[in-house]
Amino acid sequence: TSLDEDELAVLRGSDVGIVFQSFHLVPTMTALENVALPLELAGVSDAFVTARSLLEDVGLGARVAHFPAELSGGEQQRVAIARSLANKPKVLIADEPTGNLDPTTSRVVFQNLLDIAKQEGVAVLVATHNVELTSYMDRVLTLQEGQLAPVQRQA
Repeated sequence: TSLDEDELAVLRGSDVGIVFQSFHLVPTMTALENVALPLELAGVSDAFVTARSLLEDVGLGARVAHFPAELSGGEQQRVAIARSLANKPKVLIADEPTGNLDPTTSRVVFQNLLDIAKQEGVAVLVATHNVELTSYMDRVLTLQEGQLAPVQRQA
């Protein structure tokens, strides 16, 4: 709370990754350019090498030269995930990361997100209405009438 806007921007750029429901990819940039963008802004010298590696990690090594409009929704979300992990954040916040995807693609993308986050040692905070996805989580909380309440897991 004591940080000013510039300090908050630095913190968000280095320690926090964000995955949005609607991808927020730059439509005039390729998948590779979208992932390299935060790295370039941070002054990383091998931004495109790192971006290519991240895209390979999410299974899109063959799609690096494609623009968002040429990618499926699941592929766009995987680009967004790769971009959110580019600066090696400590925490990844995912706001309805599978909200725009069909159930099968949702499971694949979500598992991919969790696998990479675990591999990179990133804590993940997910907001979702998809109860099925809660089975992948270590801890689940739900909002009921504006109050946090633990979810009872099924055995």
